Amino acid sequence: MFFNKKNKQEIDMLRLPKHIGIIMDGNGRWARKRGLPRSAGHSAGADALKKIVIEANNLGVKYITVYAFSTENWKRPKEEVDYLMNLLLDYLRNAERTLSGENVVIRAIGSRKELSREICEQIIKTEEFTKNNTGIVMNIALNYGGREEIVNAAKAICDKVRNGKVKIDDIDDKAFSKYLYTADQPDIDLLIRTSGEQRLSNFMLWQVSYGELWFTDKLWPDFKPADLRRAIIDFQNRGRRFGGI
Repeated sequence: MFFNKKNKQEIDMLRLPKHIGIIMDGNGRWARKRGLPRSAGHSAGADALKKIVIEANNLGVKYITVYAFSTENWKRPKEEVDYLMNLLLDYLRNAERTLSGENVVIRAIGSRKELSREICEQIIKTEEFTKNNTGIVMNIALNYGGREEIVNAAKAICDKVRNGKVKIDDIDDKAFSKYLYTADQPDIDLLIRTSGEQRLSNFMLWQVSYGELWFTDKLWPDFKPADLRRAIIDFQNRGRRFGGI
């Protein structure tokens, strides 16, 4: 058991969510409230991410997927996009130091078509560098869109069917899942979104089908390990029926 002093409840270590998804929202608003540039909010958000990943790993969560940059985020001002890309590049370059050697496996999911060659090369290096770690798997959803992921999976299956490698009657949800970025991972059990917004924003639409949604008004840079524990306790207090009674 893991004791939460504020809620005076314990986390049941035998019923942890296997896969947690996080929509890290509110960096810009956090900065604006303090009279700071948006880049300062993103930097503070990166610091918050480090603490949350370490906490999730210490608890024994197996997978965590964080929404770092969506396919729609390219619409933001170029200065902000450039800063985010540089922040990500630095994060990947210093993965082991950034996560304090916490035995984290890092994977990037999403389309790499629009990413710079430098970032793509660094993703490969970081994934290779951390692949033999045995702790939590952190998926960084970068240039990611849930609809695009599903469409790409459908195209891949169609191509296999056309070439006679897959039979239509053999396609079910389990078979379809193998064509997603998270093919070898369980679906999301708990989805957390910060900043008070209550929508999925095109994040993990397939994988979150039966996930428990947990919203908080806290802006992402203010989200603490205690908040993660609170979300897990709430998750454990819910009844998950998966369509049954």
